[in-house]
Amino acid sequence: MRFPFTGVIPVDKPRGVTSRRVVDVVARGLGMRAVGHAGTLDPLATGVLVVCVGHATRLVDHLHDLPKHYTAVFQLGRSSPSDDCETPIEMEENPPRPSHEAIEGAAAAFRGDILQRPCDYSAVHVDGRRAYRLARAGRPAGTALEARPVRIDRLEIRAYRWPHLEVEIICSSGTFVRAIGRDLAAAAGTRAVMESLVRTAVGPFTIDRSVPLDRFEEVGGDQRVRESLLPAAAAVGHLPLVALDAAALEQAVRGGLLPLDEAAAESLAAVDPDGALVGILKRHPSGGHRLRPNFLGR
Repeated sequence: MRFPFTGVIPVDKPRGVTSRRVVDVVARGLGMRAVGHAGTLDPLATGVLVVCVGHATRLVDHLHDLPKHYTAVFQLGRSSPSDDCETPIEMEENPPRPSHEAIEGAAAAFRGDILQRPCDYSAVHVDGRRAYRLARAGRPAGTALEARPVRIDRLEIRAYRWPHLEVEIICSSGTFVRAIGRDLAAAAGTRAVMESLVRTAVGPFTIDRSVPLDRFEEVGGDQRVRESLLPAAAAVGHLPLVALDAAALEQAVRGGLLPLDEAAAESLAAVDPDGALVGILKRHPSGGHRLRPNFLGR
């Protein structure tokens, strides 16, 4: 299938707007349905939401591989079912007030590869149902949510003045920032809810180079959507690149296997002789070091 537009748009999502709403605004501006996003941001959160258009929707999994950068503010000495301010907050009686040194010491255990229990109010599936649906129905989901491996490459205390704790985080996809605050506070002897969250970057897509959503909703927003579209190659700049000549491209399009260097990575971004992205080459499961193409728009 051919699409009139293909590419990615980094959008600066405002607070109180769902990720689905962002996709709808972009889809309306382009007049097409093949639009999706790479990594949900909760309505409470703001910042970078990468929107994929046309054939670039096939690149979502590769965008998920990119590190996520966040700035989060937590309120200590309180808790809520959702670990943020979206559900009723319970204040601790005479809560302990950990020192800055205690918070710093506790943070050390949350850097690197860790196991993290998802938030009860999350989209994680529990026995075929979303955890947040179970939680809203009054059924405790916490005991059924198993800890999962995530990676936190950076967890730095930016500011701390009781009860407010501001942290900077770089983490893998699938990490719950709310849960970082919850667990970090528990390790320091108290509790926490997330007050605000800003996603400042997704890989190379930074907030200062993202387009505010309201620009797309103004008069002439459809033109601004089209002008903001980046080439699909922007989504896979972290992958090794392989240039295909005309013969290799024709072979790949026909489903042929391409023999490449035995040191080739599991996934490669393939470009045509003009340098345009034509698809992702995947290592073939039958063995050897040949790669099977999975092409965009072919």
